[in-house]
Amino acid sequence: MMGIGSLSAQDGIKQPDLQTADSYFFDPTRDFVKQTEPYKFGVEWRVEAGYNQNWQHSVDTTSSFGYLHGGQIGAAVDFLLPMGFSLQTGLYYSLSYGYRQSGYRSVIVPTDTNVVPIEYIGHHIYEHNLIIPVRAYYTHTIAKKWRFFFFAGPQLQIGLSQYDKQVNQLSAETEHFLNTKGVITTSHDRYASAELSRVNIQFGLGGGFEWDRLRLSAGYDFGLNNLIRTKVVSTSHMWEWSWYVRMGVRIGKDRKTIMNDKTVNTSSF
Repeated sequence: MMGIGSLSAQDGIKQPDLQTADSYFFDPTRDFVKQTEPYKFGVEWRVEAGYNQNWQHSVDTTSSFGYLHGGQIGAAVDFLLPMGFSLQTGLYYSLSYGYRQSGYRSVIVPTDTNVVPIEYIGHHIYEHNLIIPVRAYYTHTIAKKWRFFFFAGPQLQIGLSQYDKQVNQLSAETEHFLNTKGVITTSHDRYASAELSRVNIQFGLGGGFEWDRLRLSAGYDFGLNNLIRTKVVSTSHMWEWSWYVRMGVRIGKDRKTIMNDKTVNTSSF
């Protein structure tokens, strides 16, 4: 009776058609192939543009801080990893403009005078930079095509030109004194004259949202190194920090499509 029952149970199981089965079905190593199948790490490409504000902050009390306002445009590539993580890098061009003042104690007034007038140099600054970020991203899907993300990582800002168009409010004596200290009092490129370092190393944090192909992101980058090369006083120190907001458009497949497409051509084994 058990033999008949077993045959009846087997009759209910759909058996493969051995005449039409793929040759892969007869491969005794097929389970091993599935286990060692390589994971395909996808790549997402984007073009992005946005607004940025750079803050040149100095601890030298003779100089006030200044804000540079501008825009940036570039391209980014995301190397997708499992569990919503990814690594991003890219290349952006930034153009910014701002005005600031540098104040200096007048040298034509005796040092024992209680009230010492301050003389000024006005700086109209035009800054051109290349920006290369290296970010770690975490992306989480909210609903269907909506996602939010966070990121953190270093950034390299390379100065191409930072032209300083100056307007002097200096006496001849104070201007001569500043020139002897290495302070340039005429319009010039602050990088070409070796006044500032071209390399600004930053560390940034940020986040944003994605909807389908669109990405809106915002972040803040903290300058880590002293940019001043020609010091008026030993305490001269300037950082350039910046914040930005960008809108990006993805080119090609999205994360879900790429990460689900992990199959390999079994005929290659």
